[in-house]
Amino acid sequence: MEDSDLHRIKAWLIAGGLAGTPEDALLQGFCERCLAAGLELSRGIALIDTLHPIYEGRAFRWRNDGVEERSLVEYGRTTEGAAAADWQRSAFQYLLTTGTELVRRRIGLGDPTDFSQLEALKADGHTDYVAMVHRLAPDGSIGVMDCVYSSWVTRRPEGFGDDDLLALRRLVPALALAIKCGALAQIASTLVEVYLGRDAGLRVLSGRISRGVADRISAVLWFSDLHGYTAMADSASPDQIIPFLNDYAELVIAAIHEAGGDVLKLIGDGTLAIFNAEDPGDACRSALRAAQTLRRNLMALNQRRAAENRPVTSVYLGLHIGEVFYGNIGSDARLDFTVVGPAVNEVSRIASMCRQVDRSVLLSDTFAAATPAAERADLVSVGRYALRGVSRAQELFTLDPSLI
Repeated sequence: MEDSDLHRIKAWLIAGGLAGTPEDALLQGFCERCLAAGLELSRGIALIDTLHPIYEGRAFRWRNDGVEERSLVEYGRTTEGAAAADWQRSAFQYLLTTGTELVRRRIGLGDPTDFSQLEALKADGHTDYVAMVHRLAPDGSIGVMDCVYSSWVTRRPEGFGDDDLLALRRLVPALALAIKCGALAQIASTLVEVYLGRDAGLRVLSGRISRGVADRISAVLWFSDLHGYTAMADSASPDQIIPFLNDYAELVIAAIHEAGGDVLKLIGDGTLAIFNAEDPGDACRSALRAAQTLRRNLMALNQRRAAENRPVTSVYLGLHIGEVFYGNIGSDARLDFTVVGPAVNEVSRIASMCRQVDRSVLLSDTFAAATPAAERADLVSVGRYALRGVSRAQELFTLDPSLI
């Protein structure tokens, strides 16, 4: 590979990293350019850990034999099960524990196949394997994302030449840096979505981070909490409380997301969410669909937990529609992207009335009025009530009991 090829590939990687090119596309473009410049790669893999509640990291794969496989794989924890055994036998684990930066096995020329996957690679006609690690400085790490691993394989009969190894040593750091750029963007997107909610997260990433910047919107407000949670929390051990909350929070959040809503805040056992649509009737319809989904799935969850001799509960839900301010609230040192306004207080009061009237779902009169006629036929009045902290008394509605 000529110096001009090296400079051209590095320039392409820098441009791709700055442009936000997806990591798997970066790997594909890198390998194809190396191949065109005379570096006879047959496979390439790059891995980088991430910061995600489910996945430990992401792997990007390229091969030139025409076999179809996913170019991006999100992998789970490598500390348990079969994944742990594979990791312990990997060249990457060897690099991590020995502190070295490169390990090579000329598998077609007599070297041992002592790492995972090498036997299969040798049987498939590959002759040389090189694994590399590029470590990030502590200030450049996020969580477990502290290095970029890569491996490179060839079918060239004599394996990689000295010039090939030199080219990889000079080029792969630039690839690692470009992949890190993409990984950081992915982590930022994941964190804001997980901790702020999907719509709020997108707004923050788009630049709406100044204190006091808020939109006045009309939205359906959802507030739900768990029946009997306080009494249970007082008597149960911590190792029971967290799985209990997680089971029911998963149920509520999944129902909201499936119907197109956005969860803004988890407050102990409570959930605040919004359904926003150009047509208020559509937002009401979506919220009711989420409520029905929640009811169905709640029955299945309670049956499973009861069979496991674990505590069960029900969910109280209030639905309201009104104007709120949606944006950044707080101080310069700590902001929250949420909704505020009298309507938020009102929906929480409506939810708290569920205990008094012995209903699991209560809807405000404004919500009922905005609900499309077909769905409104399924609403039943439970009477007129004065809500604590709300200036006006109002009629509350519930779903037809036969539908719950």
